[in-house]
Amino acid sequence: MPTSTNPRICVFCGSADGADPIYAQTAKELGQRMAAAGIGLIYGGATVGLMGILADAVIAGGAEVVGVMPDVLMDREIAHRNVTHFHVVKTMHERKALMYDHADAFIALPGGYGTLDEFIEIVTWAQLKLHQKPCILINANGYYDGFLTFLDHAMSQGFLKPENRKLIQVAKNAASALGIAHNHWKTQRTTPLHDEKLDELIGR
Repeated sequence: MPTSTNPRICVFCGSADGADPIYAQTAKELGQRMAAAGIGLIYGGATVGLMGILADAVIAGGAEVVGVMPDVLMDREIAHRNVTHFHVVKTMHERKALMYDHADAFIALPGGYGTLDEFIEIVTWAQLKLHQKPCILINANGYYDGFLTFLDHAMSQGFLKPENRKLIQVAKNAASALGIAHNHWKTQRTTPLHDEKLDELIGR
């Protein structure tokens, strides 16, 4: 994968639109705000559902989009042919490793098993101290309320340490999610973008 002077965010999300229009609206807004800030997208490479809506918004805004898909899913997920870079890999593990390695932050929009699998794996890597990149959950319209309640239950029952519970940062919308990423980059000094530009684009 080519290197980039701008940050990239890996976004996990559903291959369906979901029942509530707010999910698609949130995906589109996230893509628009990322593109306006010059932030590249790394995602699963599909044209369908929230994945396609997100990618199309970033493409329309002129920012980089990197799609990564295992060959077994090429027909099933309908590969996006208009992305900047498209990588076909052999396995799901290779897909996730490539996405994880080249991202500067991780965001999960609403989705199903695949979204949770990808997001929880990268949070687990943070728990194991394999990376320090922000892991952000966009809880659009309370979609993840039940999941967050489960995490609190796991913590109360001694299966999740409080410091590891905090690894998942919750945002109510796209602007808030990018604000969390921006604050991390400012602290770590890992973003080449000017703070003033990002502050304006994330709605501060």
